Amino acid sequence: MYKGQTVKSMMMRTSTISTTDHKNIETKFSAFVQEGAHPCIMAKSVFKMKNYDMHTYGDMHTPECITTLLDDIKTYISNVKHDTMEFRSFIAVFPNNYFSDEVGFENALWKTLQSLHDADPSEWDSTVSHNPDDAEFSFSLHGKAFYVIGMHPASSRMARQAPFTALTFNLHSQFEKLRSMGTYEKVRDMIRQNDKNLQGSINPVLKDFGDDSESRQYSGRNVEDAWKCPFHHKHN
Repeated sequence: MYKGQTVKSMMMRTSTISTTDHKNIETKFSAFVQEGAHPCIMAKSVFKMKNYDMHTYGDMHTPECITTLLDDIKTYISNVKHDTMEFRSFIAVFPNNYFSDEVGFENALWKTLQSLHDADPSEWDSTVSHNPDDAEFSFSLHGKAFYVIGMHPASSRMARQAPFTALTFNLHSQFEKLRSMGTYEKVRDMIRQNDKNLQGSINPVLKDFGDDSESRQYSGRNVEDAWKCPFHHKHN
């Protein structure tokens, strides 16, 4: 899978989502990122170069979804070229899941991540913390740390208002590669300026890794100061 291809996108995961629907979803998602003033230059590059693995799932809350998503992420990890500077994203789309408010989506996001963690047979990535309140926390699957970006149409942040509910998983190691290249700060500042130009402000929960827990950033909602992440490491 993926070898000799730029992208293996829109795999069918339920009989209720047809091949045509898959292509329509991918087209709309690509347009959301590439057209208009979407602030993330990394996302634009990923879609332009087709460096993404996109899968659709019938319902993010079912055991079948969790099992399949976990397997798909394992395959994604095995096919990422870890010895290169390629930036590749994994995008899980849930076109059948709708949320009318940000709190509802946030709860569903963490329920899904908790279920993935509970089903994950691997140890947590030792390079990051498994404590969601820790400034060095990153989510881990199959022994690899990920930065998770939640998106849905009802998000208050225009950059997160994807046409469908989705979770994007970006390997933490890819951001570390940008740091080693000396380009992380430049890319970060450009994205934040673009976000300010788009919405008039930068998302206040955005912090650099190590400054505050990135768990506060996953849903896209401006969480309260007293917000407590509902995630629990299963070995605590």
